[in-house]
Amino acid sequence: MKAFLFPGQGSQFPGMGKVFKKKSSLVESLFKRADQILNFPLSEIMCNGSEEDLKKTDVTQCAIFLHSILSFKIIEDSIKPDFIAGHSLGEFSALVAAKSISFEDGLKLVHQRSISMKKACEKKSGTMAAIIGIESKLIEQLCSVEEGIVVIANYNCPGQIVISGDIKSVFNLCEKLKEKGAKRTIILKVDGAFHSPLMEDAKNDFELALNKTKIETPIYPIYQNFSAKKEINSSIIRKNLSAQLTGAVRWNQSIEKMIEDGTNKFYEIGPGNVLKGLVRKINRDIIIC
Repeated sequence: MKAFLFPGQGSQFPGMGKVFKKKSSLVESLFKRADQILNFPLSEIMCNGSEEDLKKTDVTQCAIFLHSILSFKIIEDSIKPDFIAGHSLGEFSALVAAKSISFEDGLKLVHQRSISMKKACEKKSGTMAAIIGIESKLIEQLCSVEEGIVVIANYNCPGQIVISGDIKSVFNLCEKLKEKGAKRTIILKVDGAFHSPLMEDAKNDFELALNKTKIETPIYPIYQNFSAKKEINSSIIRKNLSAQLTGAVRWNQSIEKMIEDGTNKFYEIGPGNVLKGLVRKINRDIIIC
């Protein structure tokens, strides 16, 4: 069985749109439609923008979403997945591919999500850190006793966890984890504490747009970050999309569950190859394209 995986923030790169230029009338029409919906030249930024241009949150998330959908459109007639999943932002790309959300609504939601997250970051400062080489259970235990706000934001793969929270608590926990044997702790270059309680304002703001969006039953079951379970119920999908903003991305658990359910071949659909690397660390016997 096959699964399509859609990447999240951090997979962008300068010139990421050039590979699609004049590929087909469909590609050209989606570039044009995206620019109209957003009311700024996303296609131009994706093709000729600088690295700094692409780092702006409202641009980054939309660019990765559009690249992922264009990549999917090019192969959708030749390869059909049995399951889908997306890493954080990638859930929206996955749901558009599964015809659960329209392209237009998906792009609008991604744009609103980025704006809501940016506002929350400006209101409540925070940061994130990657923790390499230590068990997630120990990190969970230390998070639970830290005085401030710090939680696991991403269960990426064995030995690679991302924590998120207020700046003081994240730095304090990094020092404690080094003492406990972590191989590395890396403070990430991000605007705030994504997938943590500090995103509560973003969640509330985003829900206003999400609740107005039509969500259909996906034609491919989706394994969502919040639950790490296979979902087809549109009401549950909606709740999980909202909960994901303040909850952890359970990527490791999602991939393990997909494999348990019969997936033996994964395709990364979108920019970069981060997800391929994570899947290899989760299970080296799986085919990854």
